[in-house]
Amino acid sequence: MTFQGSGQLEGGHVSAGGSGGGFGGGYGGGGGDRIAMGGGAGLVLVLIALLLGVNPGQILGGTGAAPMGGGAGGGADQAAIQQKLDSCTVEMANTDSICRIKATTISVDKVWSHLLPGYTSPSTTIFSGAVNTGCGPAQSAMGPFYCPADKTAYFDPSFFDTLKQMGGSNGPLSQMYVVAHEYGHHVENLLGVLQKGNRMGNAGSVRIELQADCLAGVWASNADKGPDAMLAPITQDQISSVIQTAKAIGDDTIQGSNSNPEGWTHGSAEQRSRWFMTGYQSGDMRRCDTFATNDL
Repeated sequence: MTFQGSGQLEGGHVSAGGSGGGFGGGYGGGGGDRIAMGGGAGLVLVLIALLLGVNPGQILGGTGAAPMGGGAGGGADQAAIQQKLDSCTVEMANTDSICRIKATTISVDKVWSHLLPGYTSPSTTIFSGAVNTGCGPAQSAMGPFYCPADKTAYFDPSFFDTLKQMGGSNGPLSQMYVVAHEYGHHVENLLGVLQKGNRMGNAGSVRIELQADCLAGVWASNADKGPDAMLAPITQDQISSVIQTAKAIGDDTIQGSNSNPEGWTHGSAEQRSRWFMTGYQSGDMRRCDTFATNDL
């Protein structure tokens, strides 16, 4: 059991999203906001495409590419996801990925409402295949992401299967870490850190992503505390599953032996796991200032 209690899941700002079509226009919309990505699947597909001599835009949803898991059934997928969301209970959150995402967003909102004065909740969209966002159209191949233009986190639950194939864990807390990471980007957006990092290129991107990992750790540290805690006490095995996942989506893990730190966008396996643990062991968001250190 990860979530404790029973009954209908109340609260949250989670809804099903629709098909977004091709991925041709970049992230120019939303006043220059760009998507903050928390996964590694999109990078994996881009690397594969380059090795095969294929245009990455075709794999990521360019002209003529079919949405992964979407297509003609996108509307039906959206209706099925919304039906599931409407029926979610606490018990279902312990066995079903869609309900687990919803329950996690409620837990994360509770934690940040206590820790961050002036915190406002983002929205969350669960989709299959492709989705339209305030930052432009996007597809599942990108992995989970946060769009600052519409203050919404986007998830295709099929990413959790991809994550396992990449060597990560498909365990409950590992999935919840992914959700908490994207909400970490929302916290960064509220604090103005996301905009600061975006102006710094790849170096800023790494600091943004590592800070989101740390903020996910802060959530985990606080999520099983207090009389209204939604999570049962977190075990060391669960933390180990998160570390396994953080290492699996490190830039050096994904890029392999020819990895070049100058091209990193998310940080190394060691950095990602260490910053998560910094947040988890301290429970203090002040320990997550990746822009105030030269030792990432």
